[in-house]
Amino acid sequence: MTPRLTLSQLTKRYGEVHALTDVSLDVAPGERVALLGHNGAGKSTLMKIVLGLIGFDAGTVSVEGAAPGSAAARRMTAYLPENAAFHAALTGRELVRHYLRLRGQPASQAGELLDRVGLAHAADRRIGTYSKGMRQRVGLAQALIGQPALMVLDEPTSGLDPVSRREFYALIDDLAHAGASVLLSSHALTEVEARTDRLVILSRGRIVAAGSMADLRARAGLPLSVTVTPAPESAAVLRAALPADAIWQDGRGHLHIPVAEKMGFLARIAALGPQVSDIEIAPPSLEDIYTHFSQTPGATTPAERAEQAEAA
Repeated sequence: MTPRLTLSQLTKRYGEVHALTDVSLDVAPGERVALLGHNGAGKSTLMKIVLGLIGFDAGTVSVEGAAPGSAAARRMTAYLPENAAFHAALTGRELVRHYLRLRGQPASQAGELLDRVGLAHAADRRIGTYSKGMRQRVGLAQALIGQPALMVLDEPTSGLDPVSRREFYALIDDLAHAGASVLLSSHALTEVEARTDRLVILSRGRIVAAGSMADLRARAGLPLSVTVTPAPESAAVLRAALPADAIWQDGRGHLHIPVAEKMGFLARIAALGPQVSDIEIAPPSLEDIYTHFSQTPGATTPAERAEQAEAA
């Protein structure tokens, strides 16, 4: 499948600061790709380049063959910033009608768009009375205008409550299933872990890891977290059976085991039969994986991160 967005060896410098270095990335139709990285890692710089808001020093960027910022690319692209700011005196309906007219779409679609983002009940209230989460939903409504082929979302769930966040990602799922490409950045790792197809980790302006969650887990090679609960009166037996480095808390044994040893460990625990009440096995979380790759040699110092954050 031909990628909708393609970046090849993209490089961007701010004086002596290398905001992006040889970044190559593509997003296919219907794919949801999450950009992860600390402040100053280059996420916002990358998005600004894709949107055509700033130039770059080397490499290539293509939005279905069009240059970023060109009329063709703008027609295909929608953007939602982290902090959407709108005129406080306008109502939600008035604002979305305005954006519809700017995009050459019927203003009558405003009600439908506001309903899709859960704002039908507040469509005729002034935006100045909206909460931050409601303003973010208005921003999403305007981003949906014209069924964009590429959606660029910068911390899109900022200010949303947990229910609204689930509804937001359900909407993004629907758009992706309809063929839209989604490129989003987020610090909410638990959200994107289950709701994106591919994860790209940036550190110091470079991609340090990219792939599906399964790919990254395999590359990281981090151990599994295991918790074993003994049956009543069987704690001593279980203590003897578990490795010496197991940590005991609340009457349960906690330990980490390499992935390659999982089946052998389970066989040994299963052999204990009724002396084991329960066993829980948790693979490394995205937070664990992100920390692992972000702390590889060459990660930024706090001073460098502050400098890059200011530049980006």
